Amino acid sequence: MTDTAVLTNPLREGMRIRKTPAPCAMVIFGASGDLTARKLIPALYYLHCERLLPPGFSVIGCAKTPYSNEKFREAMADAVKKFSEKATVDEPSLTSFIQSLYYLTDDFGDVKAYTQLDELLNKLDSERGTNGNRLFYLATPPSSFPVIVSHLGAVGLAQPKEPGKSWTRVVIEKPFGHDLESARELTATVGSVFKEEQVYRIDHYLGKETVQNLLVFRFANGIFEPIWNRRYIDHVEITVAEELGVEGRGRYYEEAGLLRDMVQNHVMSVLSLVAMESPATFDAVEVRDEKAKVMRAIRPIDFDHLDDFVVRGQYADGWVKGQKVPGYCEEANVASNSSTETFAALKLSIDNWRWADVPFYLRSGKRLAKRVSEIVVQFRRVPHMVFGSKTENLVEPNVLAMRIQPNEGIAINFNAKFPAPTMEIRPVKMEFRYAESFGGEPPSAYETLLLDCMLGDQTLFTREDAVELAWQLLSPLLDRWREDGAKGLQYYESGSWGPAASDALLERDKRRWHRL
Repeated sequence: MTDTAVLTNPLREGMRIRKTPAPCAMVIFGASGDLTARKLIPALYYLHCERLLPPGFSVIGCAKTPYSNEKFREAMADAVKKFSEKATVDEPSLTSFIQSLYYLTDDFGDVKAYTQLDELLNKLDSERGTNGNRLFYLATPPSSFPVIVSHLGAVGLAQPKEPGKSWTRVVIEKPFGHDLESARELTATVGSVFKEEQVYRIDHYLGKETVQNLLVFRFANGIFEPIWNRRYIDHVEITVAEELGVEGRGRYYEEAGLLRDMVQNHVMSVLSLVAMESPATFDAVEVRDEKAKVMRAIRPIDFDHLDDFVVRGQYADGWVKGQKVPGYCEEANVASNSSTETFAALKLSIDNWRWADVPFYLRSGKRLAKRVSEIVVQFRRVPHMVFGSKTENLVEPNVLAMRIQPNEGIAINFNAKFPAPTMEIRPVKMEFRYAESFGGEPPSAYETLLLDCMLGDQTLFTREDAVELAWQLLSPLLDRWREDGAKGLQYYESGSWGPAASDALLERDKRRWHRL
């Protein structure tokens, strides 16, 4: 793929309109890890191909793995070729890009390592013109977050080198704590070193094109916003499903579980975008204010009738894509009697004027029938069927489905008369897909979010109050599950759509999950 080929992708033309960030250096803590190789470096490479990285842009990888600059560059070049989501990689562009990569072998817990980092950053300011602008990316286990942040503060790296002329920002990967108390502790630690406007809590789901397009769909189309409320919408479903199991991450999953891993961040972030009021402008502060208002309006879970609102599941063995797969408790580093959830479904209510009496059904799980993330908005049925009683039960309600992944796009189902002498009504579909409508693949989530970090745009990043509000809702549920152990845990066959109790959650309301 040549630079020219990349630039002629119509889906990427919009990125070229954006201004190029100021010269800067990006420091990746945990640079020898999976996230750096699979996501960060490939995303930066494609920003380089789009000519969206600033002059002199430099990356400093920091980790315990003993690399030289050249070894790190070789490893990252291999990573781009291996993990690229695009068809081909342009060798001259890749060669040019990796010359901007540097490496420091260090221990996050050793404050002396940060002095070395400071020296290298100052050297790059002088030699490559990075102008004192620094972006620190914490691609490490969460336990390292407070240590790294504290040391950055201790050696003076958290503050801009020249206040008013340069900037310093920090990117923190999820999870943002493992419960409400730990989230508040992390917020306090980060807040003691960085100002909130310097902090970018990254959730890659918010960088996906369809998630962003949700706001455009709602607020740039006069035919949809007037009906986006309780008068016209019957219910909303949000599904984040994965075919994969824990894939060697049993130790992590035993501590986290599905609710922490997916629902507290990805699913709740999408929910807030679906339900938020229109901001006055597309400004980071105003957008995040509206998202926080949604979180505050979510009704607390009713623990006296928990089964009516929550389903907790765990996958048993089964078949996925024709392959026999083990149950969760048979996975490596998982206790044989583990009660950790790999599936969760929730029915939530938002107590405000727009959404009163409209249920939001959320579900996410591992080892499900297919990998798919989708927002489904089902509209109310027409109040009176004028075509006669014979058609009344056959006419399906209108459905809007927004596919986040894969094959990003939007589809609307509506009813039409089938060509026949009799009145026969059939559902038909209007569908939009990015690849078909614009040609080519959209930018990856990390391309979008990394560029926003460098530009100082926090719109797609999570603010501290939203993090705490999500934990306020879900931490009591985690506490209850911990007390209950395996009590109430539902098992489901791998390759299915989850436990039968998930279907019953909607059937009690005379509804059913939309077929994905």
